[in-house]
Amino acid sequence: MLERIEKVLREYKEADDLTISESTTFTDLELDSLDIMDLVMSMEEEFSVTLTLDNKLTTIGELMTLIQNSK
Repeated sequence: MLERIEKVLREYKEADDLTISESTTFTDLELDSLDIMDLVMSMEEEFSVTLTLDNKLTTIGELMTLIQNSK
């Protein structure tokens, strides 16, 4: 799952050398709240899920948990 998220982020940020981990924060990636919303929509497409943001996501690990809980 992490590799798929990384792929989407690379496309979104247009950064071929981007490397992430579960502890990577969206602040580390220089993403603001609007970027996170766009990213969530991209993740919905990538993973064929509907994600409900009921809290503020701060890390890739939290995003992974949200995706896993939505399947």
